[in-house]
Amino acid sequence: MCADRLLLKRREFLTRSVLLSGIALCPSWLLAATTTQKTKIGIIGSGNVGSALGGAWAKAGHLVMFASRHLDEDKALAAKIGANASAGTPDQAASFGDVLVLAVPYRALPDLGKTLATQLKGKVVIDACNPYPNRDGEIANWAREKGSGLASKELLPGARIVRAFNAVGAGRMAAAHETPGRYAMPIASDDKEAVEIASRLIRDVGYEPILIGGLEKGKHLIPGSPLAGEQSPEEIKKIAATL
Repeated sequence: MCADRLLLKRREFLTRSVLLSGIALCPSWLLAATTTQKTKIGIIGSGNVGSALGGAWAKAGHLVMFASRHLDEDKALAAKIGANASAGTPDQAASFGDVLVLAVPYRALPDLGKTLATQLKGKVVIDACNPYPNRDGEIANWAREKGSGLASKELLPGARIVRAFNAVGAGRMAAAHETPGRYAMPIASDDKEAVEIASRLIRDVGYEPILIGGLEKGKHLIPGSPLAGEQSPEEIKKIAATL
């Protein structure tokens, strides 16, 4: 019996040694690919920004559902992307996603806040919407005066908002993964856990997330601001320190 136990322990030791040596020799990129946590992401608004982000996340292994007012177009987009992509109604996407991304004209937020109130409550929402007065009307003027981060919080009650992807071109969003970490993505939020979740997804797109402050700082995350465009993490930190 003692000899049998000794032999069994020796086999277990050799097996563990082989496994550990295999891990040590495994390329870091392969280890990252095998440990990436898949996230269900509902994207409401499948225009340039929504489609660019959704395509990048699907390629990274996340499960994406596109939604807009044009279901047929969303189905075609999902088919084009292929693996990990699907399409549904806004209600379906909001229920599907562990994380939601809103990439719609700002004037659409009041209705979404009402029609998706149940799904939004307690859910991490990445707010990629920008208020443009010439497109969105009076609500854009109100949002700019109040600050777009605080305005979105009021329009989407109960959502755990992270303001991000507001001042970079959609084409660059789709290509950032080619130079991961080279450029920063400034974000604003009052929710620490939501920031951690959104930051992981932002890195999967190819940007290094930089928290510039709470939602009151979201007013700086609009096109034309000093934080707009692709800039290095160091540059974004320097600018954010002056706001």
